[in-house]
Amino acid sequence: MNILNKLRLILPLLFLSFLISCNDSESSEINKEAPTISIRLVDNPGDYEAVNVEIIDVMIRMEDESGDDNSEDTEDESGWMSLEAESGIVNLLDFTGGFSKVLVERFPIPVGTLSQIRLVLGNGNTIVIEGENNQSETFDLKTPSGQQSGLKVKVNAVIEEGFTYDFILDFDVEKSIVHAGNSGNIILKPVIYASAEASSGIIEGSVSAAIKPGEDSSPNVPAIAKVLVSDPDGDYEISAFTDDNGAFALWGVPGGTYDVMISPADEEGDYNGTSASGVVVINGEITSLTEPIVLPLKPGAITGKVLNELAEGVTVTGSIMVNGSAVTDNVDENGIFLIENVPPGVYTVTITPSEGSGLTEVLQNNIQINPDETTDLGGITLPSS
Repeated sequence: MNILNKLRLILPLLFLSFLISCNDSESSEINKEAPTISIRLVDNPGDYEAVNVEIIDVMIRMEDESGDDNSEDTEDESGWMSLEAESGIVNLLDFTGGFSKVLVERFPIPVGTLSQIRLVLGNGNTIVIEGENNQSETFDLKTPSGQQSGLKVKVNAVIEEGFTYDFILDFDVEKSIVHAGNSGNIILKPVIYASAEASSGIIEGSVSAAIKPGEDSSPNVPAIAKVLVSDPDGDYEISAFTDDNGAFALWGVPGGTYDVMISPADEEGDYNGTSASGVVVINGEITSLTEPIVLPLKPGAITGKVLNELAEGVTVTGSIMVNGSAVTDNVDENGIFLIENVPPGVYTVTITPSEGSGLTEVLQNNIQINPDETTDLGGITLPSS
């Protein structure tokens, strides 16, 4: 392979590594740990049959580094960011009594101060009013020219890295509909209130690996931490890789109680996954796990074959002590025993014949069991008693 082809392979890998390792909390650029925003529309009821508004988009403006959002400059269109809201015509009166319309869901935004939200409306706005003889009549809603670019709502909310924020836009229909005197026009002058809350927290913790037999320290085992979030629209996972020190952070976890599941990045390696149960997340707060979550070594096994010809009714048992309890297996018709799911370590294996067999117990000391391996003791002959 020539040098050019090598570079073609190496450079994309280096770029991917840079993207994965980038974790500068002072950056305002959007990355995998960026905060996210959700926006829902609700309505204070009004005395109408329907109030239909055409939603084009929802946009936000962040303060610049000087703390200026140019909010007084109504002609300045710079700095506005589209949230790619769900567009369409909605009847505001459908979203009273606890119902809401999701306009934006978990859209990534920069950290900083969110100064304004702008609701951009189209021209397809109508109102339905009950007229004479209980007949419904539909009228166009005129929009003042100064508001055709969208209604701006001041927010001034501090947005921090890793959290999810829910904003509620409360559309006050009663105050937003203006009957223009003798002209007969009905004007839409939206009155909207905004409120916000952090709708997620962060889980921070670390992962370590169990020390292998014969070694003095725990190795660095790359791992993946994740939680499963239950959601009416479908369950989803939030996950993160551990860093070089075994630390991880799960961002944007809705408030609740979770099992944090840890799995080694290399599933074919010497370690099994594990979990930490009952981790409580509070919206707007960081939950720090004080103790590392330890990846256990995969268990091993011990086997051996008793070479003696056993008389009828004679049994031989292989056994070891694991955490103070005996783990055993009787030999089969071929004289073979197999003890499985043995934690890696150094053991004494005891091969015990049944009473009255005329055979003597045998001990095999310092038998090392390695992860995901079967240690074969080979043929074992029990001496006569």
